[in-house]
Amino acid sequence: MMKIFTSSQIHELDKYTIENEPISSIDLMERAARALTQAIMDTWDVETPVVVFAGPGNNGGDALAVARMLADRHYTVEAFLFNTSGRLSPVCEENRDILKKRHNFKTFTEVVQEFDPPVLTKDVLVVDGLFGSGINKPLSGGYAALVKYVNSSEAQVVSIDLPSGMMTEDNTYNVKANIIRADVTLTLGCKKLCMMMPDLQPLLGHIRVLDIDLSQEFIDKTETQYSIIEEDEIRRMFIPRDDFVHKGNMGHALIIAGSYGMAGAAVLATRACLRSGVGKVTIHTPKRNYDIMSISVPEAIMQLDKEETIFTQPADSEGYEAIGIGPGLGQSENTAIAVIAQIRSNKTPMVIDADALNILSTHKAWMQQLPEGLILTPHPRELDRLVGVSSTDDFERLTRARELSQQLRAYVILKGHYSALCMPNGHIIFNSTGNAGMATAGSGDVLTGIITAFLARGYSRENAAIMGMYLHGFAGDLAASELGEESLTASDIINYLPKAFCQL
Repeated sequence: MMKIFTSSQIHELDKYTIENEPISSIDLMERAARALTQAIMDTWDVETPVVVFAGPGNNGGDALAVARMLADRHYTVEAFLFNTSGRLSPVCEENRDILKKRHNFKTFTEVVQEFDPPVLTKDVLVVDGLFGSGINKPLSGGYAALVKYVNSSEAQVVSIDLPSGMMTEDNTYNVKANIIRADVTLTLGCKKLCMMMPDLQPLLGHIRVLDIDLSQEFIDKTETQYSIIEEDEIRRMFIPRDDFVHKGNMGHALIIAGSYGMAGAAVLATRACLRSGVGKVTIHTPKRNYDIMSISVPEAIMQLDKEETIFTQPADSEGYEAIGIGPGLGQSENTAIAVIAQIRSNKTPMVIDADALNILSTHKAWMQQLPEGLILTPHPRELDRLVGVSSTDDFERLTRARELSQQLRAYVILKGHYSALCMPNGHIIFNSTGNAGMATAGSGDVLTGIITAFLARGYSRENAAIMGMYLHGFAGDLAASELGEESLTASDIINYLPKAFCQL
């Protein structure tokens, strides 16, 4: 897993690297500046005029070093250092003094009081080095005015480490108008937690992580609450299929899904489950779905509800290694009673999605009756309904999802571009696969089927959730690479699962 560090841990990582490599602060900054300069040169050629805005801290020191290196490579660079308080960090001050001595750098201004801003046309590249990952309150005064000036221009903007004004973790009470709107964010060492939040993506632009050889020893030994799935981790989790297995010992999954008019949800969940390596799948669905299911998924075992159009009869969970419940069930009161009866009496690993979640959200008292170890897969609005709070801030929503997982001792997957698995121990794991084309009806039903299959195959709840998120997104990425995002459907995700498994 790629670890995500807090702002205080990032500071400790820098400090540990300096003390134990060992390397001086200024030399570590030079290393970072070389990586930043190369990344800028990879995208913008020498004909691009560059304006550098440097703040008084270490982020400003990075920016001044980048200004010097770009000038050495014959870029036209104008640099502004904001020193209105008369206090610069030691490395920022050192980089200022180095820059002032350069004979080839004539356009350096140290702003101590009045500031006459340069004209920022669409041809200009602004290097934002005002503030990095250390701030803990919204920008105000002159810095907020400068940010608004940059954002109102047509200039391209590349931010060093973070767009200035953005906090590393929680931006719930930040003022988004006072945050730089970057086209590219060149972040140092690792991604920051704020980069996982959907509502901040318009401010971050394209994110590129630059490796500056920070201490691997510190990274390995430091515990974090947040991490990102990497492909190597999925490969290590993968349980190979023995040559002499038969369907009876590859797991038997039960999918409870579909109502009259919503048979498609049952089809998608069942097909996805079968495509994810399980030995057998039984689908429990209303009687009127019999023909559709038999034709669409002939490999599935049919178990019909006593009712024609809705789910009303809890299934016997004996003989199943995993259960997935919710896609397309509807929310009639008879279905709601059957859903809670199914969940409450269940001793089998279970995935709860879609209408099963919506039923729980309208019967809050039932939440106290849920067994431990469930896997819940809400999208943001379903989570809001479950916890009884409507949020427009994604950090707050993530916090609510973590609280729910701890309260229920459950695994909660908050679905999104970076789907987040919140675990009962408080840890959160973000998925690294998936794309915007997967924002399509039925995509969540497919995820339910995949995770249910992994549970039935014998994966732990944690690993089934992690692998389910990753394979779901990976299959979607493979589909989008060949079909494009605009035309992607949930069935395409299922159809590309074999290719995803083959590549792993």
